[in-house]
Amino acid sequence: MSESTSNAYHNIRTEPKSEPSGCPVNHDFTTFNADYLSNPYPQLAQIREEHPVFYSKALGFLVVTRMEDVIEIFRDHDVYSSKNVQDPVFPICEKAASILASDDFNPVAVMSNRQQPDHTRIRKYTRDGFSGKRMNALEPYIRRRSSELAHAMREQGGPTDFVKAFGHPLPGQTIFRFIGFDETDDEQIMAWTGNRLAFTWGKPSEEEQVVIAEKMLSYWRYCRAFVADRFANRKDDLTSELLNAHEADPEEISYREIESIIYGHSFAGHEIVSNFLSNALLALLPRRDVWNALCQDRSLIPNALEEVLRFDSPQTSWRRITNTDTHFAGVDIPAGTQVFLSLGAANHDPALFSNPTDFDIKRKNARKHIAFGHGIHFCLGARLARLEGQIALETLTEHLPTLRLVDNQSLTYTGNITFRGPTQLFVEWD
Repeated sequence: MSESTSNAYHNIRTEPKSEPSGCPVNHDFTTFNADYLSNPYPQLAQIREEHPVFYSKALGFLVVTRMEDVIEIFRDHDVYSSKNVQDPVFPICEKAASILASDDFNPVAVMSNRQQPDHTRIRKYTRDGFSGKRMNALEPYIRRRSSELAHAMREQGGPTDFVKAFGHPLPGQTIFRFIGFDETDDEQIMAWTGNRLAFTWGKPSEEEQVVIAEKMLSYWRYCRAFVADRFANRKDDLTSELLNAHEADPEEISYREIESIIYGHSFAGHEIVSNFLSNALLALLPRRDVWNALCQDRSLIPNALEEVLRFDSPQTSWRRITNTDTHFAGVDIPAGTQVFLSLGAANHDPALFSNPTDFDIKRKNARKHIAFGHGIHFCLGARLARLEGQIALETLTEHLPTLRLVDNQSLTYTGNITFRGPTQLFVEWD
């Protein structure tokens, strides 16, 4: 199957953005200011009530905030394309672009940014990889690593940075085992992939862009070498499953698509889940009655995690770009308009969630959130993320029931348009 350059995984050269007409224009709204990074929800609630659809001049995006509107756009994948979701939000400097112009840096769009009909064709094989059988095979590893990491925290003693000690390594190592990467490569892979968030969704300096681009190239080369090795030496992992499918029908899933799936999965299954675990503790630990309830009755954990995803999602927005001229919510939108879907605002929409600013682990419709997206691009890793969150909280409530946040710590968040989670989170216990 030939791969078109229009299906590149990252389109580094961003085109001029179209601007809609007939809607309010906000010259100041941005996800990069301190107030938004600290707590975006008061600001999102205000703009959702005043101007649920508006154009952000600072971001260059049409911003959509109500749940019903966000879901409508997610469903209309013919008009609202996902092809921009892995592209840098802001232009990349020439030196970084030249690094990624290397002849052998050629991953292709495969899942979040691949369009129909190819998206459904590829999704079938990656969906099969997230089967119940595969999750059952991973569960003992997740439980073992969770226990080992919790034990290491106790041995080290507090206070300790939860992100470094537990929240970052657990999902990273889990997705690496799922893919099939060797454990001896974990540290190097994390070093290559740790700051890709800033490159694609943030506003890194030119110096940072160059460093990240070099790491992206190195990691892509690693993925290609890994897939080549698996082609010759199959094992019980996702990569081998995909290669078996390719051999059975090369026209249905190409070799380059498999390389690209592996390249993308390590980020999607790592950084987002890491933020999920940290955001869970930020919501639960200050509410001692809630935390104690989970310690006494772990059957409450699944719905508590759904409420975490609604209340403070690790992914607060997603992107689309219009394929054609269209009209939405009274706004004329030309083709090429970038659209900012505010999942954070939608997940706090009072039209669906009563008292949305309250954190309620018994909320009956908590699972109505859209933290994992909606429609044909609904996150394939949602099942794995929920499993990791479940096991992590079961482990922490069992081994560290007196876990609490260190008082008066200042939380920092990486500036970007989409993902939310603290860079450090210090905890202690008795």
